[in-house]
Amino acid sequence: TKAIEEIDGSAKFREDAWVRPTGGGGMSRVLTDGNVFEKAGVNLSVVYGTMPQEALQAATERGVDRAKGMAPGERVPFFACGLSSVMPPKNPFA
Repeated sequence: TKAIEEIDGSAKFREDAWVRPTGGGGMSRVLTDGNVFEKAGVNLSVVYGTMPQEALQAATERGVDRAKGMAPGERVPFFACGLSSVMPPKNPFA
């Protein structure tokens, strides 16, 4: 985000960090009213934990047993992450 601030030349990102109590967290950064960018958002999240086998089954293609070998009722570990970047420039004709 430092490079984006340098390109813009005036605006700075505000940051909001969060923690997921059952595992993981993330941050959201927003820049507004810049010289180049009307608004820019950069978000990162990383979460992990466990889920019921039924949730895994619902998210798996038919006929595939991803919980094979697990004891009935045993929770399934998961990990997920996401990164997004949205940066519309200022409209020079507005």
